[in-house]
Amino acid sequence: MSANARVIRGRILSFNDDPATSGASAHSLIEDGAVLVGGGRIEAVGEAPDVLAHAPEGAVVDDHAGSFIMSGFIDAHIHYPQTQVIGSYGAQLLDWLQNYTFIEEQKFADPAHCARGAEFFLDELFRSGTTTAMVYCTVHPQSVDAFFAAAEARGARMIAGKVMMDRDAPQALMDTAQRGYDESKALIERWRNRGRLGYAITPRFAVTSTQAQLDAAGALAREFPDCYVQTHADENKAEIARVAALFPEAKSYVDVYARAGLTGPRSVFGHCIHLQESEVAELVSSRSVAAFCPTSNLFLGSGLFDEARLAKAGVRIALATDVGGGTSYSMLHTAAEGYKVLQLNHQSWPALHAFYRMTLGNARALSLDDRIGSIEPGKEADLIALDPRATPALAHRMETAGGALEVELFALMMMGDDRAVRQTYVAGEPRKL
Repeated sequence: MSANARVIRGRILSFNDDPATSGASAHSLIEDGAVLVGGGRIEAVGEAPDVLAHAPEGAVVDDHAGSFIMSGFIDAHIHYPQTQVIGSYGAQLLDWLQNYTFIEEQKFADPAHCARGAEFFLDELFRSGTTTAMVYCTVHPQSVDAFFAAAEARGARMIAGKVMMDRDAPQALMDTAQRGYDESKALIERWRNRGRLGYAITPRFAVTSTQAQLDAAGALAREFPDCYVQTHADENKAEIARVAALFPEAKSYVDVYARAGLTGPRSVFGHCIHLQESEVAELVSSRSVAAFCPTSNLFLGSGLFDEARLAKAGVRIALATDVGGGTSYSMLHTAAEGYKVLQLNHQSWPALHAFYRMTLGNARALSLDDRIGSIEPGKEADLIALDPRATPALAHRMETAGGALEVELFALMMMGDDRAVRQTYVAGEPRKL
C-alpha cells in the first residue's frame, strides 16, 4: 500500500462506456462504496466494508454518505485569461473579442498578473469539480509558464498552450509566424509531459493567423505528435465569412486547418456549429474532436450545436464551458444549458449520457481515458463528491426522486452548481477550498 492513503466513501458511480451505445451496462453504481487512494492513484474500489477492512492502518477516511463519488469533471475548451471578462454585456463573437477579450489579455504581459490569474482559475475549477481542462493562455509565454507552474504545484492534469496570433489583433497581442513557432517550441520543450501536464499547440483561430503561422503550427504538430492542437471553427456566421475572405483558396473553414496539417485525433475544435457536410466529413476522417460549448453559444448568440447530426456521422464530441464567452465554470451548469440547446434542436440528452460526457467521454475525446475518466484501480485519483441534496431546492426535489438514479442525476444536472461539490480530489488530495 502507498503512503498517504485515503479512503473516500460514498455512492460510487463510474462509467466504462457510452450509455448511448451500451445502455445500462455502461455504468456501475455501488450504493455504499469506497475508493482507496494512495500515491495519487486509485488502489482499490468496492463495497465500503471490504475496502475499509483492507485499508492500511492510519488511512484517512472521508465519509461522503449520500453523495456520489465520481471521476472529476473534464473541460475540453476554456480560456484562463478571460476570468475577468466573463459576463460582459452585449456583443457577438468578433465585437466581443475586440471590446473585451483583447483588452483583458494585454494585462498578461505582467508575470504577476499571470500568476494571480492562474491561481484564481485553478481554484475556481476545483471548486466546481473540474480536475482536468484544455486551456488557452495568451500570446505571452509567461502566461503559459504561470499556468503550468500553478497546475504542477497542485499536482493537476492540465493541457494548455500559448495562443499564436499574427494579424487582426492589437499589436501588443501579436507575435509573428516565426516567433509564434519559436516560443511555442520552447514552451513545449519546457513543459510537455512534465508531471501531469500536456501541451496544446494553439493558433487562436484562422482570423488571427496568417497562412504562414498556421503552417508553422502544423510543423509543430508534426514535430511533436504527442502534443494537442486546439483552436476554434464555425462558431459565428460573420467569423465564417471573414475566414472565407482571408482564405479564398480553401474549400471551407475546417479545410483551412486541414491544409495546414492541424486536423487529427489530438485536435479539438471549439464550437463547430455551422459545419458544411465536407467539414463534417473531414472531422470524421481525421478523428478530430468538436467541442460543444452551450453557455457560450447562447450568450454570444452564435447558434445551436447539432449533436445528433455529428454523432450520427461519427464525429468525436466533447463538452466544454468556454469561459469567458461561456458564463459558468460549472460543468453541471454547462450540461444543463447543453440539454436546453439540444431541446431547441428537438434532440434529447439523458442525464447518464451527460455525466458520461463530463467524465469518461471527455477523457476519451482527449485521449486520456487510460489515465482518468473512470474509477478503476491504477487510474489517477481525480475524484469528486457530488451531493444531490446540497441546497434546500435540491433536497426538496429529491423527496420525489424515489431513489431512481436517472431522476437524481437529471435534477442534479439541472439544478446543481459548485455548491453540490462537497469535495474535489486531485491526485487523491482534497483541493476544494
